[in-house]
Amino acid sequence: MTGWMRHAEAALAVLVAILWISPLVFAVWAAFHTPTDAINFNLTAPWTLENVRTAWGGAPWLRYFLNTFLLVTLVLVGQFFFCTLAGYAFAQIDLPFKDTLFLLVLLQLFILPEVLIVENYDVAARLGLLDTVLGIGAPYMASAFGIFLMRQTFKSVPKELDEAARIEGCGTLGVLWRVYVPAARPTYLAYALVSISTHWNNFLWPLIVTNSDTTRPLTVGLSIFAAPENGVNISAISAATTLVVAPLLILFLVFQRHFVQAFLRAGIK
Repeated sequence: MTGWMRHAEAALAVLVAILWISPLVFAVWAAFHTPTDAINFNLTAPWTLENVRTAWGGAPWLRYFLNTFLLVTLVLVGQFFFCTLAGYAFAQIDLPFKDTLFLLVLLQLFILPEVLIVENYDVAARLGLLDTVLGIGAPYMASAFGIFLMRQTFKSVPKELDEAARIEGCGTLGVLWRVYVPAARPTYLAYALVSISTHWNNFLWPLIVTNSDTTRPLTVGLSIFAAPENGVNISAISAATTLVVAPLLILFLVFQRHFVQAFLRAGIK
């Protein structure tokens, strides 16, 4: 019975994987075939790059790629900075009501970002950050998930290393930089991959806060390119989708083993 259950679980996992990856497979297939051949799954149909050329010429993709790169980099740097300081404070510094404050931070995990869109928009408008890359990324720099990860990782660092660094003359920031940050490298890597993929694919907030191609990221640019008023060409839209997801897919394939190992070592404990 146990063996039958294992085979059933494996078959179910394979089925779920096929269902999950099928939209991407279809997008890649349609990107290199005419709309008729793509929809009819004509396996003998010739492959073509015409859809890629059409998609590339239909929008300023290089600008969108640059905006997205700047966005994910800005958010990641901000998250590393704020989450490192907050995680260290919650893990190693005696603060009044520390546990209560940490609980309030964790409550952020239960609040959907969409709930805060109106308030975030109002704050961005008051600060003059509308239609800017900083305006897109600012609401995500203080991440409750990142603070939680850093706190858990810093709590696992042996106290002896902290004490040895202080004996050598390091102050609080010196101990953080020389002891805790190096010990948290696996956590930083795991969190970086999650953060990059999340904000590379973020759509609703960038759609609301941007008004021009000079700041729009790839997701918003793709939605405008695929808008019905621009004409519906399933193959060209699939080609544009493939262009958008290709960097993330390549990143994951290159770092997949490091990604899994980083999460295992970080422990999410």
